[in-house]
Amino acid sequence: MFYGEYEHTVDEKNRLTLPARFRNALAGGVVLARGIERNIDVYPRESWDANVARIADLDSLTREAREMKRYVFAGAAVAELDRQGRVLVPPHLAEHAGLGKDVLVAGVHDHIEIWDRALWADHLSAIEGSAGDVAERLADKRG
Repeated sequence: MFYGEYEHTVDEKNRLTLPARFRNALAGGVVLARGIERNIDVYPRESWDANVARIADLDSLTREAREMKRYVFAGAAVAELDRQGRVLVPPHLAEHAGLGKDVLVAGVHDHIEIWDRALWADHLSAIEGSAGDVAERLADKRG
């Protein structure tokens, strides 16, 4: 399970050192993909298929399904961590996320997210005020 927020930097070769506490879970390689928000989702390679199964199972005869599949799968990239725990961030994903040098790596249960640090602060500020309302709406859906 991934959790926590970690401030890191992207080096001049577009490599990002991932938090030490995540490295064992990511030792088998990772899949980096466009996040729904302006971020990069990073999944352990062995759990990628299970995590995106709902998208893979969408009916490709619908335009929305085709668009969602293109969005997620066309931009995805497989990568390995090097000995220092670094991963190469593909330029198209760095551009999608608006990454600068300073990034925030967030553990989000079954995957991690990479955010530009300033965009993360803006995103967190925007959702903090509504977290209680969202929690209540989600609780209502369970019942």
